Amino acid sequence: MQAYILLNCNTGSEVELISELKKYPEITEVNGIWGKYDVFLKVCSDDPDGIDKIVSTLRNHKDITNSYTMHVLYGQGGTIDELESGRD
Repeated sequence: MQAYILLNCNTGSEVELISELKKYPEITEVNGIWGKYDVFLKVCSDDPDGIDKIVSTLRNHKDITNSYTMHVLYGQGGTIDELESGRD
């Protein structure tokens, strides 16, 4: 499973939050961004409930104020083969 997640966080917590999020093995990409959201995540998990577990963790984080999760639709650009061969 793969998803992209956009986060809003408390002002001034971005650098510390990004550093913390990089420690999660399911989070394969983390970037601070400009615009409506503050942080962009790419999340991959072999566990069918893995994405839900990460989202739950994020929603309970003291510095995260909002999240928006977009699950990848396989067959529309992303494929199961890509996920299994290295999470590309």
